[in-house]
Amino acid sequence: MDNSDLSLGQVVRSTAGRDKGRFMVVIRNEENGLLALADGDVRRIEKSKTKKVKHVAKTNFIIEEVREKLSKGLKVNNAELRRGLDKYKKDCLIGEQEVVK
Repeated sequence: MDNSDLSLGQVVRSTAGRDKGRFMVVIRNEENGLLALADGDVRRIEKSKTKKVKHVAKTNFIIEEVREKLSKGLKVNNAELRRGLDKYKKDCLIGEQEVVK
């Protein structure tokens, strides 16, 4: 997987480091296979986490309002990231747990 596989506003899961297992949002694609990630809570936009692409797992969920704002160069606040991640967890993860049971 490389940077082109991930788009702005896409939800990813960290697979390495002390934040392993946490869900975050791609807020910037940087050079050399690096991503700037934030979750609006522990990792706020002002102090985003830089991770290598190989240390995240891609999901198919994109927070549309965040993607649109980031692509237009508008400011995104932490509350929007938290709302988007809560929606992802409610819609996608709860459905998976019900199927497993």
